[in-house]
Amino acid sequence: MDDLRIPPGAGAPDGIAVPARELVEQFSHASGPGGQGVNTADSRVQLSLDLARTTALTETQRVRVLQQLAGRLTGTVLMVDVTEHRSQRQNRAAARERLGALLRAAVVPPSVRRPTRRTRGSHRRRLAAKRERSELKRDRQRPSAD
Repeated sequence: MDDLRIPPGAGAPDGIAVPARELVEQFSHASGPGGQGVNTADSRVQLSLDLARTTALTETQRVRVLQQLAGRLTGTVLMVDVTEHRSQRQNRAAARERLGALLRAAVVPPSVRRPTRRTRGSHRRRLAAKRERSELKRDRQRPSAD
């Protein structure tokens, strides 16, 4: 098994290279199509990576990934389960691709919204709507004793 290489992008300007020794692959029987080999072929692939111990991520990336993927983690281990193909080889490739896509999406820093001013027109429309609403509520009031 080769290292998992993720190309450069936002959050990882040099890309990410996960050493093969840090990836753990497990194989088991997959349900679904397979013909005669369905009961003999271990085509299901589970690929896992311990994000707390990996040397592929910087400390900033590690914190960001652990926060972004918190719902998918078991402890600090990210696991991908693939059974979409009939062959183990194709499922191994798909698992690596999926793990890479998850890591790539998780290392991207959150975009910061630049505050802008309201337009003059939107300000006027807001105040006009408030005035109309106020008048509507005023008309619903009980008439005064005068």
